[in-house]
Amino acid sequence: MNQQVVANQEPRTIKLNARDNVAIVVNDFGLPAGTKLPDGLTLKSFVPQGHKTALVDIPEGAPIIRYGEIIGTAKSPIAAGEWVDEARIDMPEAPGLDKLEISTAVPAPLPPLEGYTFEGYRNADGSVGTRNVLGISTSVQCVKGTLEFAIKRIKSELLPKYPNVDDVVALTHAYGCGVAISAPDAVVPIRTLQNLALNPNFGGEILVVGLGCEKLAPERLLPEGTEDSIVRMQDEAFDGFGAIVEAIMTQADRRLAQLNKRRRETCPASDLVIGLQCGGSDAFSGVTANPAVGFAADLLVRAGATVMFSEVTEVRDAIQLLTRRAINEDVGRALIREMDWYDAYLKRGGADRSANTTPGNKKGGLANIVEKSLGSIVKSGSGPIHGVLAPGEKAKQKGMLFAATPASDFICGTLQLASGMTLQVFTTGRGTPYGLAAAPVIKVATRTELARRWKDLIDFDAGRIATGEMTIEETGWELFKLILDVASGRTKPWSDRWGIHNDLTLFNPAPVT
Repeated sequence: MNQQVVANQEPRTIKLNARDNVAIVVNDFGLPAGTKLPDGLTLKSFVPQGHKTALVDIPEGAPIIRYGEIIGTAKSPIAAGEWVDEARIDMPEAPGLDKLEISTAVPAPLPPLEGYTFEGYRNADGSVGTRNVLGISTSVQCVKGTLEFAIKRIKSELLPKYPNVDDVVALTHAYGCGVAISAPDAVVPIRTLQNLALNPNFGGEILVVGLGCEKLAPERLLPEGTEDSIVRMQDEAFDGFGAIVEAIMTQADRRLAQLNKRRRETCPASDLVIGLQCGGSDAFSGVTANPAVGFAADLLVRAGATVMFSEVTEVRDAIQLLTRRAINEDVGRALIREMDWYDAYLKRGGADRSANTTPGNKKGGLANIVEKSLGSIVKSGSGPIHGVLAPGEKAKQKGMLFAATPASDFICGTLQLASGMTLQVFTTGRGTPYGLAAAPVIKVATRTELARRWKDLIDFDAGRIATGEMTIEETGWELFKLILDVASGRTKPWSDRWGIHNDLTLFNPAPVT
């Protein structure tokens, strides 16, 4: 069947930069040996979809170039028309952090884009949510089961009384006790939990369920003046489990009543806080989905919004391209600071950046983390980098921000929520059912074949760029308008329609005792 599909398709490859000496195969299921490409090159071996073929003879030790950048060197001679798989490439060293150019190629400010709005939930602090959700925090893993039991009752007994509230979400985690709570790096999970509760989608209604003997005192998760927003299971006033659950429900009922008063109102697009992420990436990520997202991100920045991209290990090997775009030296130094911190973190754990690339990435044509990084940073668009956030730090400025996170989908999503993200755009080449209960997630496929096969899991098909059906600009505008529709509640992403959501996962680089 695969051969028939290939035979019925015009052979097609994509070369991204005039300097490139490789191109990737576009055709579903790849192209067989003997295929003559439009430029006259004949393939000497089968090349799977998304994988690279040499456009010229590449001698041993010579650079292999994609995106106009060196992604490695040839381990042995590679003839034109041969499959350039990962086994034939030696990965280069990561760019040194001590001699990077900073702010040497700052793009001109993007022209303003006016008149675009969405229907959001405005909060007292001026922030705007895309959902109306009650988020209930926990100070320690011990209370997770209790809170989940209570939420089942809240959803069945209380939520129907409040039709304007979308959901009740448990902000549970595996932290809070048995940890080095005063270690310097403990600031990361604690800051994350503090800021998670303040996400604009929760409307400022904070409630924490704690145990009472944990190292992370529930009070540390609350803004000043909200100390009455705690239910402690060990409180001696509670006579049994039922009384504890009733106390949680009583507190939840009060907050649901307040949230039920919220109504969507027309807000400028500048009130959006959008997170960008990728997972299950392939060689098309940097060709279709990420460029489309990058174009949409530029539109959002032009409209005055806050946009954040993340995943340190997936920008580390292209950091030299980002520091040049830093709007000033402070931002450039902050980018370097986050790269340096993560280099040290990986070294302590006996790992390096090459551990990032997954079997699925490689099957999708990504030879190494260098190639993956070059495709990943395309999500950041074409404008200046306006700011840098440490893990879990709350965003306080507009424009394109780098929010430092690990590349783990679940940890990145959690940290972006803590940074204030109210909607996430997630690109994938291999496919993932990823979703978040606290914010809508638009999943963008890099390939049309995936979008068709996962028609009820993928929200947007960027593969049309590879097939020539649409341009990056056209798909970027279409995605931008979809973002406004989803933020307004007019369109529901597939993960929300099915109710499939990932657990929150804290990043804890501090010791566990």
